[in-house]
Amino acid sequence: MKIHWQSFIDESASRPYMERLSAYLNAVAAPGTEVVVRGISPPDRDFGRLSEMRCAVLAIDNALQAEEDGFDACVIGHFQDPGLYEMRSALQIPVIGAGEATLYAALTLGRRLGLVTLDPVFETWHYEQAERMGIADRVRHVTGMACRPEDFSAAFAGDTAAKEQMLADFSACARPLVEAGADVIVPAGVLPGLLIGGEKGFRVGHAPVINCASVGLKAAEMWASLRGIDGIGPSRGPSFALAPDRARADFRALVRDGRPR
Repeated sequence: MKIHWQSFIDESASRPYMERLSAYLNAVAAPGTEVVVRGISPPDRDFGRLSEMRCAVLAIDNALQAEEDGFDACVIGHFQDPGLYEMRSALQIPVIGAGEATLYAALTLGRRLGLVTLDPVFETWHYEQAERMGIADRVRHVTGMACRPEDFSAAFAGDTAAKEQMLADFSACARPLVEAGADVIVPAGVLPGLLIGGEKGFRVGHAPVINCASVGLKAAEMWASLRGIDGIGPSRGPSFALAPDRARADFRALVRDGRPR
């Protein structure tokens, strides 16, 4: 099995993270599964809706190429899942949103979820994400760490003190959520998810902390396997009607050539 993992991080500027992510995903993957991690340049560097949309367009184009190259599943490794529905409608192979998969998995571990995201700007988006998924009544608490992707670089490069400080900062953000009633803590981003990925059984108070990197990968493996076993895939009715060949070609031409003159 071959899985395409689309990060919204720049491969060069955040090389320690990208290398750590690739090594981690391939280490925890099932035997016979290969995970190929790809970044975006420029990355999602100006947190906002326009930047998310731009990255989503590039992610969909990369996913279309991954399907042509024989990949078995694609993962949007960006918790907000921008472009998830559009990508799902464009591909025949399974498309997994790391955020969607993790939130649904977290619901099996507790009633009330608390999300710790990178930046406070994402707080509103996560509430919108919960509404779109139909779980708004279960996502009660969201807070931001007020940090940037590059703030994790030292920790991922092997600086133990930096990692301990990041874990302490994460726990400090999560603790008020637990005290306010959160049963499960969700790192709403693969960066903080990977940070706690090596901390087996990590908790904040009584609340387990779920790792969106491992959940996203295992969801992709599961759906790729189920497609092979049962032939099951998304509804091709109004929700995720499969885009025709011309629509896919027009989309790829726009990304490749830009607006027609």
